[in-house]
Amino acid sequence: MTRPGRLGLSVIGLSGLIVLTGCIGQPAPAPTTSSAAPTASASGAAGPSTTATPTTAPTTTTPSSTSAAPTTSAAAPPSSAPASQPATEEPQPTGLPEQTGPLTVYYVAVGDNGMSGPLIGCGDSLVATTTGPVTFTDQVRPSVEALLANKSRDLGLSGLVNALYQSNLTYVAGELTGSTITIWLTGQFMLGGVCDIPRVKAQLEYTAMAASGATSAQVFVNGRPLDEVLSLK
Repeated sequence: MTRPGRLGLSVIGLSGLIVLTGCIGQPAPAPTTSSAAPTASASGAAGPSTTATPTTAPTTTTPSSTSAAPTTSAAAPPSSAPASQPATEEPQPTGLPEQTGPLTVYYVAVGDNGMSGPLIGCGDSLVATTTGPVTFTDQVRPSVEALLANKSRDLGLSGLVNALYQSNLTYVAGELTGSTITIWLTGQFMLGGVCDIPRVKAQLEYTAMAASGATSAQVFVNGRPLDEVLSLK
């Protein structure tokens, strides 16, 4: 009697097991679909491949374009440098303006005793004369050169004498410092006597002062003061 009961129970248990396995077997496909989600997420791992765009972004980063900007800005100063060159041409207008007018040159009135001009040694007078119109910028040079270029003792019929007519002198330079004009000459003096010493000195100094507007003058010949050079005559 007990065996049929056990057989019935085993049949029932077996059928229950089949039912349970049937119930358990049906959800199995769901994991496949849910496992598809992981595969999709695995394929979604391609999403990280989309994050590869940051790798492409560094290649196309703007720093490369901004680094190009300094190169263009660095090229700008050389191109602008030539534009500043005309500024170097501005200092051209230097020196005195060009003028046209007569020059003042001094000669000697021998034995005049200061009646016609400043009294100089041996009782002579120093007399100012003027030349024809001359174009100049520095009036000192042409005035002194006009005096040194005159190789005649007498100044026409004026009675004036040129004590420098035998000398061989060349004007080198002149400089006005305050109220003093300094001129430099080269060459040699050729004098006719002791009285020619104050005459040539006065002719040179007064001619330079009249041309520059100075009130005193210094003359150097071959780098030596005029008084020193004339003391040897």
